[in-house]
Amino acid sequence: MSGLKLFHTTNSGVTEVTPRLAEVEADVQDLIEAHMETMLGVRFLASEYVIDCVDGGRIDSLGLDENNAPVVVEYKRGTAAGVINQGLYYLSWLMAHKDAFRNLVRDRLGASAASQVLWSAPRLICVAGDFTRYDAHAVREHRRSIDLVRYRFFGNEHIGLETVASVTGQTAAPRRARRHAAGVASAQRQDGALAQLAVAVDEALLGLGDGITRVQRKQYRAYQRLRNFACVCPPQQTKLLVYLKADPKEVGLEPGFTRDVTGLGHHGTGDLEVQLRTERDLERAQDLFRLSYAAA
Repeated sequence: MSGLKLFHTTNSGVTEVTPRLAEVEADVQDLIEAHMETMLGVRFLASEYVIDCVDGGRIDSLGLDENNAPVVVEYKRGTAAGVINQGLYYLSWLMAHKDAFRNLVRDRLGASAASQVLWSAPRLICVAGDFTRYDAHAVREHRRSIDLVRYRFFGNEHIGLETVASVTGQTAAPRRARRHAAGVASAQRQDGALAQLAVAVDEALLGLGDGITRVQRKQYRAYQRLRNFACVCPPQQTKLLVYLKADPKEVGLEPGFTRDVTGLGHHGTGDLEVQLRTERDLERAQDLFRLSYAAA
């Protein structure tokens, strides 16, 4: 984000605004907690959550992401000295005290959300003024889902967030092997062209860029870039449904191929439904995949 500038128009013309760090760490925390779902795709649960352990401690923010996975968010005003290890400590405490987290979710979001917490994919999000190359390397050595997010303030009204590194909690493996493993599991349960199409969709979504995390739920598989940008449901009899974060109003909808599902119940997240029946449909959907990836 170095050198990035934001310009906004005032009555006196165009003013150049230089990116800056927060005056104090709490400024970053307060702003993100107030808009956590919009900024991080995480429903806010608690701030400065006191943990019950020998050494004590307070988790900066607790939340639940779009796939109902628990999320610990830690902040640092400047360079993230120690924030990753601190966050991992809190994440370990959380996994050892699931009942306490379930009770918190129940109190804030209701019993239904509490019963659907995805314990297989807990996440740590570190928000800081900057990270070193050693930080980016370190997160790849852990078997946890970790996102490093750099922030900058622009004037008094804007904040910019940039994902520096994003790693999945799965054991490290070559991308090709990860793709193949996901595809084989699906192909073993499904026969024919739709099984092959599901594997091709997985390849296409993972191939959009680095730092993509795949999260498996019973009803769908989510693809994340900090936030979900695509959700793929298990193949139906004649089609494969993909839900994207692209704005349906910005897309020329085609009956039988794309549909606006804003306000309609469906598995996964995203208001644009894409119906895939053939490899040709997948080719047509590539631009929509890229649009949704960019939006995330």
